[in-house]
Amino acid sequence: MKPPFTLEQFIAIFKIYNESVFPMQIIFYLISALVIYLAIRPNPKFSKIISIILSFFWLWMGIIYHIVFFTTINKAAYLFGGLFIIQGILFLIYGVFQNKLLFHFQSNKYGIAGICLILYALIVYPIFGFFRGHIYPSSPTFGLPCPTTIFTFGILLLNEKKTPVLILVIPFVWSIIGFMAAFQFGILEDAGLMLASLLAMSLLIYRNKLLFQKQTAN
Repeated sequence: MKPPFTLEQFIAIFKIYNESVFPMQIIFYLISALVIYLAIRPNPKFSKIISIILSFFWLWMGIIYHIVFFTTINKAAYLFGGLFIIQGILFLIYGVFQNKLLFHFQSNKYGIAGICLILYALIVYPIFGFFRGHIYPSSPTFGLPCPTTIFTFGILLLNEKKTPVLILVIPFVWSIIGFMAAFQFGILEDAGLMLASLLAMSLLIYRNKLLFQKQTAN
């Protein structure tokens, strides 16, 4: 399906957004560093802080990017914004109020895959985009949907508990939408979004199955 906007309009929104919210991009990187640090130290209180931060990221993307900026060229962004706001609320429900998220990096396949996705979102993504000609401020920075969704999948792979399936639905749906935009507009760094989604979803569902079998066996 053809988007209701041109590549030039899409890139222009990045420029307007980045110039308008600066220096939030720097703050987002500092916050993401805090998330990584807290994930290395297993503590239920730290996991709640991480969940609050993830909630903030998704609420920010829903309200600020989608509703305030992206709706100027695509009215469907009101729907996207609503979904992102719901995702932010889900992180609060599952991670803060129900304690169903316990983040702890371990050097197993889940932890290694998670760190790889996190590093892709924070480092590889902007470098790849730079060499593709997507140069700041006319580029998707961390704190915008695609790189932040990859980062989210990476953090969720560090969850030691059974990951609620509902918390995966909106990031997965967005990965499909983001991949379609990447394919049509040639934003190849966003192709990593679909790969990240498939990798994270397969590992998380597999781990959920193992945890369920372990619980039933006990």
